[in-house]
Amino acid sequence: MNYTTHYTSPLGDILLAADEQGLTGLWFDNQKYYAAHLSSNHKECNHPILKEAQKWLDIYFTGQEPDFIPLIHLAGTEFQIAVWNILQQIPYGETTTYGEIAKKIALQRGLARMSSQAVGGAVGHNPISILIPCHRVIGSNHSLTGYAGGVHKKRALLQLEGIDITKFITLPKELPLC
Repeated sequence: MNYTTHYTSPLGDILLAADEQGLTGLWFDNQKYYAAHLSSNHKECNHPILKEAQKWLDIYFTGQEPDFIPLIHLAGTEFQIAVWNILQQIPYGETTTYGEIAKKIALQRGLARMSSQAVGGAVGHNPISILIPCHRVIGSNHSLTGYAGGVHKKRALLQLEGIDITKFITLPKELPLC
């Protein structure tokens, strides 16, 4: 069974989804890939996993790094899950690039190189934004490349974590990635 609840954040409403194994989704309302793969057979309630995610968000939106992570249940391709696992290793208040993630994936797989664009596609389909911090991924030229919730939310999340966003650029045409 899938469970959902809504959370009101300073950046807008968020839909949370979980199953018995863990959190399966966290989407800003109207973001790209909103509720992707969420079963139509879900129940609106405050399941314990959803309560834990709400508690995490409460702490996060005060500008503090939560000292726990709710249970997470990822569903995706092997490649996507590998990328999402790397995203979870990006420290609070820090950023990395798509190219750096591509290098890590190539190393894991014993490849000479991996496409940054392929990594970008996996980052863009991250179903649990914020908790799996795709907002911490930037372009190699310090560009704030797209964010499915909107680049303005990406900027706000980075600022909330104490990151100086004045060192980043915004490209004229933003592509929603995460």
